Amino acid sequence: MKILGISGAVFHDASAALVIDGETVAAAEEERFIRDKHAKGRFPLEAAKFCMQQAGIGPEDIDMVAMPYGKIPLTSPARWHYARRYWYAPDRALTALFAGNRRYYRNVKMAHQLMDDLGIDRNRTQLIPVEHHLTHASSAYHLSGFEGKCAIIGIDGKGEYATTFFGYGENGKIHKIKEFYDPDSLGGLYAAMTEYLGFEMLDGEFKVMGMAPYGDPSKHDLSRLIKYSKSDFQVNTQYTNVVGLRRYKENGKGYFFSPKLIDWLGPKRQGDEIDDPYIDYAASIQQILEDVSLGLIEHYVGDIIRETGKLCFAGGVALNVKLNQKIIDLPGLTELFVQPAAGDAGTALGAATYVAKEQGDQVRPMEHVYLGPSYTNEQCIAACEAREEKLSWKKLENAPAQTARILADGNPVSWFQGRMEFGPRALGNRSILGDPGVREIADRINTQIKYRERWRPFCPSMLDTVAPEIIQTDHPSPYMTFAFTVAEAWKERIPEVVHEDGTARTQVVNEKTNPRYYALLKEMEKLKGYGVVLNTSLNRRGEPMVCSPEDALNMFFGSDLEYLVMEDILVTKD
Repeated sequence: MKILGISGAVFHDASAALVIDGETVAAAEEERFIRDKHAKGRFPLEAAKFCMQQAGIGPEDIDMVAMPYGKIPLTSPARWHYARRYWYAPDRALTALFAGNRRYYRNVKMAHQLMDDLGIDRNRTQLIPVEHHLTHASSAYHLSGFEGKCAIIGIDGKGEYATTFFGYGENGKIHKIKEFYDPDSLGGLYAAMTEYLGFEMLDGEFKVMGMAPYGDPSKHDLSRLIKYSKSDFQVNTQYTNVVGLRRYKENGKGYFFSPKLIDWLGPKRQGDEIDDPYIDYAASIQQILEDVSLGLIEHYVGDIIRETGKLCFAGGVALNVKLNQKIIDLPGLTELFVQPAAGDAGTALGAATYVAKEQGDQVRPMEHVYLGPSYTNEQCIAACEAREEKLSWKKLENAPAQTARILADGNPVSWFQGRMEFGPRALGNRSILGDPGVREIADRINTQIKYRERWRPFCPSMLDTVAPEIIQTDHPSPYMTFAFTVAEAWKERIPEVVHEDGTARTQVVNEKTNPRYYALLKEMEKLKGYGVVLNTSLNRRGEPMVCSPEDALNMFFGSDLEYLVMEDILVTKD
């Protein structure tokens, strides 16, 4: 079966994924092609075109199109819960009861339009809606490679109505145990505080996570934001997760929190510096997220974790690496698999894998996320020669070795190689690299290249041969989805990738999945004594990760970068 998964139904992070006979052959976010971060309000036209082109098939070959947004019946508790909790906004409450999730019909219409634009015959090819949280669950469970029974959790803002999912997978089937519904959303609460702390919702949550280690969670008690036990929680909609007239407004924009939050905690944070009391608010909301999540996990799937040792996790909150570090420490857990595209972009892949499994295909485990476009040396050269800026380029005989030498000399390098990554993390194919032992190189990349907040941390990519010594565990970590405590002996050797709390969000690189990046790390080991590089995504603040050679050159000339390696082509500025 050839199944095209499409996301965008929740109005952000549109993406497409193509699964053929159970194998993921292509996946990409729409933002990378249209250069509009998160592709808000879009469906994945260009991403879907790429997927078909990558597979060498046409629209007539697509058997099914899967969409991660389902129709929720009136018999579901979700609609009644929503109406009861949003009683103060009667228009929303009544719509939930009498019109259901009306976005479903809008999304079906948009999906049908996308099929028409792609040339997919709707009379031949069926559109199959799948519940949002089932697609998150499928993206983690069916691609984890776990055999037998395992626990599954999904935590995000919301899909149709559900915000939090607990269940298990067994024999390829996903079983629900418990769901929570909007406005009772941990992801929504964290997003509301993200806005209060001066960042953009659906984009700045990881900044709050990065800010949290600078603060003290005990300085400010934020417990009035949420009432919780180990089996239940309820967000206080007097303060956050609010709609309609209850929203705080500033310069014509409505926020996901109320004026009461401002009255209580003070004005919304402004600017790029981190200061009191906001760092303590960040620490406190991170602590709440961890405490509530861990309590719910223990209550609903703790027995399954101890029985099987396995847990799968997806949803936007699954990208919170500090929470994941605490989950890994749960009693009885031997392996946590977090879908690397855990946010809503990953639901395209989850929808496709869910339908593939329902159709009887054997879904193959995810081995890597290098699922986007790639470019030849000739295409890279052509892009260079088309530029008006003055540049020099030459072909390298040994790109990994020669790039490692540039890094070891203290220079950041743009590293543009192979197929683009799927998901939010740069994993060595669309990356800016640096030597983590060179003091202040992180500050240089933040201020002169990425143009982002100078306190933002960076992550290490490291050889699988040295990783257990550095992060003190052999737990798999190929996708930068976990934080680990760095061994004391290594903190001074690679200081630029160790965060304020002594942890690092680590990518462990193996030779099979990325031999070229592995070769670069081996060369760094020869030159510096450690097979580790600082790795951050190849983009500037507010932009999507680069996709094409043209994008990479735009980034190159729009920053203080001095070296760009595209495949075997080294580009420098005249």
